Amino acid sequence: MKNPMTLPRRHMLAGSAAALSALGLAGWTGVARAQAAAAPKPLPGYAGWKSANALIVHSGSTLETRRAAFGTSVITPSGQLYVRNNLPAPDAAILENRDAWSVAIEGVKSPRTLTLAELKTLGLETVATVLQCSGNGRGFFPSKPSGTPWTVGAAGCVVWSGVPLRAVVAALGGLADGMAYVTGTGGEKLPEGVDPLSVLVERSVPLKAMDDAILAWEMNGEPLPLAHGGPLRLVVPGYQGVNNIKYVKRVAFTPAQSQARIMQHGYRMSPPGTKASPDQPSVWEMTVKSWINGPLPEQGPLKAGVAQVHGVAFGGTHPVKGVEVSVDGGKTWQAAQLVGPDLGRFAWRQFVLPVRLGAGTHVLASRATDTAGNVQAEQREENVGGYNNTSWSDHAVTVTVA
Repeated sequence: MKNPMTLPRRHMLAGSAAALSALGLAGWTGVARAQAAAAPKPLPGYAGWKSANALIVHSGSTLETRRAAFGTSVITPSGQLYVRNNLPAPDAAILENRDAWSVAIEGVKSPRTLTLAELKTLGLETVATVLQCSGNGRGFFPSKPSGTPWTVGAAGCVVWSGVPLRAVVAALGGLADGMAYVTGTGGEKLPEGVDPLSVLVERSVPLKAMDDAILAWEMNGEPLPLAHGGPLRLVVPGYQGVNNIKYVKRVAFTPAQSQARIMQHGYRMSPPGTKASPDQPSVWEMTVKSWINGPLPEQGPLKAGVAQVHGVAFGGTHPVKGVEVSVDGGKTWQAAQLVGPDLGRFAWRQFVLPVRLGAGTHVLASRATDTAGNVQAEQREENVGGYNNTSWSDHAVTVTVA
């Protein structure tokens, strides 16, 4: 097997697959059949080290984890983790001397550029987080928003190691006055002949995110691979994936949000019939969500009797308090058991509920509650981009028991 740290980069920016439609509680059945019927695409070269049978290749820049591949463990293996890139990555040569990678720190009292080697002397922290594309669940929108038709697989639970951003700030004398945002800038090569702000991957998040953010050089116990932002990534726990900047070259504390298009007009919660604009809510913090990973309809009819209904649940910036499971499409609910290690408030929890299923069709749904009292919504929030779908009815699965 080729070493994932030295694979050449071959891609990118192929068009997204046509959106999959889904209707009501039985939506997953149609999606599963469509995916099963589609001829599998080969993995792109930069991700050739990943597990092909665990991934759906939507395009050269979008790879989705198959729902059945999540299994019953907490951590998502790197070889099964989804990929979403807004621009082609830098050349793989940047991994040849990881410690030489540099990042500019601005908006502090003593701004300077630090190498990865220097960052490693400032502190160390390890955190488990849910990494999720803000469009995860877009494939369930009947309106068929443009973009990749993710179902549940644009997410994973990952362990990151790096230096806390707050430690870097402290080493540089603290924040300059008047700062309100943390702004991260990616190090991708920009296409020539266009306004840089129209394509630059640069996102701003509220200053409070600094308390938990890290500059990560390791993922799941290994040096950060190119496909996931190596050699250095800004990780913002509890925030949607686009805010976790890959190949980070600049972290600036700023009084205003970035002027890059991806910030001003991209990833906004735009109501149907409108165009994205800076006055609409930005896709920032994740909210409480869960889904079932087994049993699934594509695995064929179940035998009557006891089945172990299992899945994952997370609360964004709040820990999960509990999960309920329904086998009748949400008419009645039973408390599920959280299983496996609790890796902290930013990680997801596995849940399980043994249920006895008789012959017929059953709609299995899960509904999570976080420690702040937020309950997973039944319906999605309709928006132009197909973002932030936490609907438990959309994520339900329909199984047949013979």
